[in-house]
Amino acid sequence: MSKNILIILSEHGYWGEELLGPVVACDERGYRTVFATPTGKRPQALPPSLDPGYIDPPLGRSVTTPEVAVAATELDRSSRLDNPLSLAEWIPDRPYFSEPDHLRKIEAYYRELGTLDKDVEQYDALVIVGGSGPIVDLANNGRLHELILAFVRADKPIVAECYGVACLAFARDWEDRESIILGKHVTGHCKEYDYKDGTGFVTTDFNMGPPPYPLEYILQDATGPEGRYHGNVGRETSVLVDYPFITARSTPDSFLAGQKMVEVLESGLRKYGW
Repeated sequence: MSKNILIILSEHGYWGEELLGPVVACDERGYRTVFATPTGKRPQALPPSLDPGYIDPPLGRSVTTPEVAVAATELDRSSRLDNPLSLAEWIPDRPYFSEPDHLRKIEAYYRELGTLDKDVEQYDALVIVGGSGPIVDLANNGRLHELILAFVRADKPIVAECYGVACLAFARDWEDRESIILGKHVTGHCKEYDYKDGTGFVTTDFNMGPPPYPLEYILQDATGPEGRYHGNVGRETSVLVDYPFITARSTPDSFLAGQKMVEVLESGLRKYGW
């Protein structure tokens, strides 16, 4: 039976290979891919991610092969990304506690949210694509957090890449406020590979300089004393499976992350990389 994979993309720029890797894995297995963005706008690849001549400052070399550049460009320009689902139209927004008639509004919020568990039954896995864009509109997106929590309740795998892994650290039930990756082993963008300058986004010319937060430190804290963040600095790839989470450090890990998702779905893989 074919599987359905829900893929979440930022509207402020995704890294080409980090979408390409999971999509290729899905296409090879005949999986159906469904794309979603925060407000339903068409996602765009970050221009450097489609340029094989772009030299990544922390690594001092190109991170995009000519073959990946061509394939990622074709995917970015294809009609597949034209009409993504809108998280804003699908999932309710939690009301402020200061809003008038808050009690009625929070009751309505939970009523609307109650259908989410049923909605995710149609999907077999969730993928959160990385790049700098997720810093802006995915990491602290409450609607996405609720979607992630629904996949956790359904015991379905969640793939998160690069700065998309921050979404897992911040997705928390409001009752206990504990991170869902507490006690888990994860990877994600490490301090050594962070930019010191040039963190940019599509839809704006703003240069943030360095990332606004070191993802490594957030993941170290979120996993707690019983879990662990793995940077794997110097190793060419860093992908971890600690079910239901499949985490990928950065660009070179995209294809491996897609492969591990397939193994989780088809072979029952529950642990890898630690």
